Amino acid sequence: TDKPLRFFLSEIIREKIFLNYQKEIPYSCEVEIEEYHENTVPIHVRSLIYVARDSQKGILIGHQGRMLKKVGTQARKDIEAFIGEQIFLELYVKVDKNWRDQSSKLKRYGYLS
Repeated sequence: TDKPLRFFLSEIIREKIFLNYQKEIPYSCEVEIEEYHENTVPIHVRSLIYVARDSQKGILIGHQGRMLKKVGTQARKDIEAFIGEQIFLELYVKVDKNWRDQSSKLKRYGYLS
């Protein structure tokens, strides 16, 4: 395939968000792979999950970080199966206010060309 590995990793994380959250949260998130270091053991992956509002950040993280940890654990297992190696996955949630209404952000995240 001609899609870069980072695309597939972000889609695996996005899938876990869709499976674990309801209503607007999955549709308000954008997942970006900030770092991918394949020269380390385990492979180090740092991902940013952008949400449009502060309230969504709290929902995504969950009480004491439990929901984000659940998403991370599920995503890590699938990513390891996909690439065939162990990974260390870091997930961070950041607010990017109203990113869905800004054409520059939509282009950056690949929704517009």
